[in-house]
Amino acid sequence: MLSNHLIEEDRAHLIHPVTALRAHEQRGVTVLESGDGCFVTDATGHRLLDGFAGLWCVNTGYGRESIVSVAMEQMRRLPYATGYFHFGSEPAIRLASKLAEIAPGDLNHVFFTLGGSDAVDTAIRMVRYYNNALGRTEKKHFIGLERGYHGSTSNGAGLTALAIYHDKFDLPRPWQHHIPSPYPYRHPAGPDEQAIIAACVEALRAKIAQIGADHVAAFICEPVQGSGGVIVPPKGYLTAMQAVCRELDILFVVDEVITGFGRTGPMFAAEHEGLTPDLMTVAKGLTSGYAPMGATLVSDRIYNVIADGASEGVPFGHGFTYSGHPVSAAIGLEVLRLYQEEGLLANGQAVGAYFGERLREFRDHPLVGDVRSQGLLAGIELVVDKTTKRKPSKGLKLAARLFQAGYRNGLIFRAFADDTIGFAPPLCISTDEVDLLIDRLRQTLDTVLNLTELRQ
Repeated sequence: MLSNHLIEEDRAHLIHPVTALRAHEQRGVTVLESGDGCFVTDATGHRLLDGFAGLWCVNTGYGRESIVSVAMEQMRRLPYATGYFHFGSEPAIRLASKLAEIAPGDLNHVFFTLGGSDAVDTAIRMVRYYNNALGRTEKKHFIGLERGYHGSTSNGAGLTALAIYHDKFDLPRPWQHHIPSPYPYRHPAGPDEQAIIAACVEALRAKIAQIGADHVAAFICEPVQGSGGVIVPPKGYLTAMQAVCRELDILFVVDEVITGFGRTGPMFAAEHEGLTPDLMTVAKGLTSGYAPMGATLVSDRIYNVIADGASEGVPFGHGFTYSGHPVSAAIGLEVLRLYQEEGLLANGQAVGAYFGERLREFRDHPLVGDVRSQGLLAGIELVVDKTTKRKPSKGLKLAARLFQAGYRNGLIFRAFADDTIGFAPPLCISTDEVDLLIDRLRQTLDTVLNLTELRQ
């Protein structure tokens, strides 16, 4: 009765993110009630292995008592402290210091946000302020990647290059541009990684030349493209793109909202190639989803220009009520401790290698065209013809059917609309749980393979 009541209230009042609204009204909500480790249980008692860590974020797994304890303690002591009027709180200060310590390069300055979307929005505003403070008022244009995702604020959604974030939203804007993704499975350059990198560098240079280097402010990218289908670029791609930005005096912005905090192996994916971003955005794994929080990390050079960019005593006009929220910051500190001192990061690295090996077994499956992974971040792209790489008909609604079959088999994953399955399990996952995930995934793929419509 309680569950039915919730379903009706949800149908009547709650707008869900990135959801077909009328279809959701007809379908009804699936209510999740509890979580433990890598598993969640819904209101019917159905227990599921969460192969997507909520939304790429519950890196520590569910039910971590130490996180709950620090949150309760902070709530009792100081549940809120504004960052305005020169106020602050110990957890926010300590977390900023810790992030500066572990971040790549000289990203020594931290602005806290509520999540990834407003971290990207903050980066955009800071880039604009930086160039205006230097008198370079024509440097307004941003370049991102096709299939890229940078949140769903009015600014970030334009840099996102997925159609549903643009349709009827009047996006992208004239200052937002995109170049081809380093998508090895479908890149015109073929499987040759050096050819892909060369083509991408040429595409960036061409776009900059088209706009004019004096008008291009920044290039932004994800180290692994998440919502675009878990696209893992060739090694050396990011280094080459950073080099072009340095040469042409364009800021290099790395979006680590998904890839940060052990998701691809090291603390930050930028470490794979020793990148030194001018700005970097993080969220998700920062608090493991236990409370909302994101951050924009800023290099010394950018910060100093911004700090000196206004007349003495004039504020930098950007802020949020909940920036540096003490409860979220306390959680963030405990989550970082779990990564570093309790072996969570090391476990993610070890099990991530095993996870990749097990997933590659699916390359022989009749429906699988490509398997790609980095650490505990992976995508499996489905096709109906391995030779031509032809995708299933849109009329099959394969993504929805995949998700439903997975759910029945006790497995949650991301079923992207382009027929790619996305995985991002918690960093606490064990090899036995990986084996269980693989078994349930195989059941799911075989179920879909047997659909009459698909065979026809």
